[in-house]
Amino acid sequence: MNKLTLLCLPYSGASAMVYSRWRRSLPPWLHVHPVELPGRGARYDEPLQTDMHPLARQLAREHSSSIRGAYALFGHSLGALMACEMAYAFRELGYPEPVALFASGTAAPTQRSDYDREFAEPKTDEELIEQLRTFQGTREEVLANRELMSLTLPVLRADFLMCGRFRPRERPLLKCPVHVLGGKEDRATTEQLIGWSKETSGSFSVDMMTGGHFFIHEHEARVLRLIRDHLDVHYRRHFQPVALSR
Repeated sequence: MNKLTLLCLPYSGASAMVYSRWRRSLPPWLHVHPVELPGRGARYDEPLQTDMHPLARQLAREHSSSIRGAYALFGHSLGALMACEMAYAFRELGYPEPVALFASGTAAPTQRSDYDREFAEPKTDEELIEQLRTFQGTREEVLANRELMSLTLPVLRADFLMCGRFRPRERPLLKCPVHVLGGKEDRATTEQLIGWSKETSGSFSVDMMTGGHFFIHEHEARVLRLIRDHLDVHYRRHFQPVALSR
């Protein structure tokens, strides 16, 4: 079966494993391909990165073999910025653009002057733990586990620096559709989410859900349904033969 590949980029502090369950919940024509960033998971021995632009280009090179057919990009929070930068990097490397870009849970690249300013300098362990509390996605017993935090906090610190030091670049707009997902109680405002429309000359949509920063887990079924419905038209366009009239 021909498949449409969905490259999934994790949020700050996370590994590609956060998307492992999606394989069981999306249709067989959609190949979920979680992207691991250096310094975590299977790439634990590699140095952590804090500069998004060269990392996006590196990841695009590494995953170029995964996009021989149609592909899409999904990212949440940090992952949304990385997915967007990878879309530009693929194009700069001579590959086709994705059939769709899904940006979830964060302000658009052009709307980040105040959004991430506090993350431009390294945070202490205590500040990072307090930030995790505000996101309401980590249980207190996990935050109190020193051994676990000693593994998590360096990754989180590097990822926050990557967000805080990110600066958008001027370049031709993408042409693919951009679909944005947001949490109604998350810190990204409606204006900051709509700002993603400035990344494309193609179609644009915003879907809001109840919940805070980790609404993608709270409403996983709805998130996956939105992804499936948006990509179904692209799958049929690229892979299903057109019936000839007689």
